[in-house]
Amino acid sequence: MTPSRFTYHAPGNLVNALRLVAESGDEAKVLAGGQSLIPLMKLRFASFPTIIDLSGVKELHYISVEGGSLRLGAMTTTGEVEKSGAIPDTLGALKDAVSHIADPLVRNMGTVGGNVCHADPGNDLPAVMIALSAMFVLKRERGERRVAARDFFIDSFTTAIKSGELLTEILIPLPEGNTGSSYLKQKRRAGDYSIAGVASSLTLDAKGKIAHAAVALTSLGPKVIVAAETEKFLLGKKPEISVAEEAGSVAAGEAQPSDDFYGTAEFKLNVLRRLMQESIILSAKRASAGVG
Repeated sequence: MTPSRFTYHAPGNLVNALRLVAESGDEAKVLAGGQSLIPLMKLRFASFPTIIDLSGVKELHYISVEGGSLRLGAMTTTGEVEKSGAIPDTLGALKDAVSHIADPLVRNMGTVGGNVCHADPGNDLPAVMIALSAMFVLKRERGERRVAARDFFIDSFTTAIKSGELLTEILIPLPEGNTGSSYLKQKRRAGDYSIAGVASSLTLDAKGKIAHAAVALTSLGPKVIVAAETEKFLLGKKPEISVAEEAGSVAAGEAQPSDDFYGTAEFKLNVLRRLMQESIILSAKRASAGVG
């Protein structure tokens, strides 16, 4: 099938991109890597009067470490993040995720910005961005604002981006030496969406107890889930196996899975319990070793 008729714009710089986004308003859809949008348009599951292709906006294509943060331009591909030597080892969850997103073709075409803006509850990066306390820079023609990752994902395929705004950059703070993170998921086969996924980040105090915890879940509800009760449960405890096991049970109470092609809701909860235990132990191990 072919998409419905639309007007196509390909701005060559950020100034023109922001102008087009402002002029087009809610009628426009931004095209990044196209891994999600193009199939939807071809099948006519979605149609938009205007498409703004950002592939020519080079200002949105970079990876750098500045001011205590990893800076990712929104048009940077996940494959480039995977292969980059600029990604600190202390960002374990990010490294875990980008090396296992779908397949190499998708990673080489799909962008970091497109992945998070699509807000698919089965995508890997939303949970990772929440666990790593990422900030999203949203620009408009005049001004910008920053939105924390845990406030960015409103619902399935819905984000906090307002009309006239464009995601231009993702900022991930570099963690302290006693912080570790991980992202684990289970799939039926290579290239599939995950049955369940867990992103966790732990900061340990001088006594080896958890001083800070951030946990988010993939493919276990209508949107990426911030496991707030699990985070509260972990605080002040040593990341031992018994604690990690109980954290899995707490997280199961926060998840909202449904029966589908990938398995029953109960099966997904069992997978979640195991993944949570493994993620907590791995994040704690990385925190103790100072390798993220």
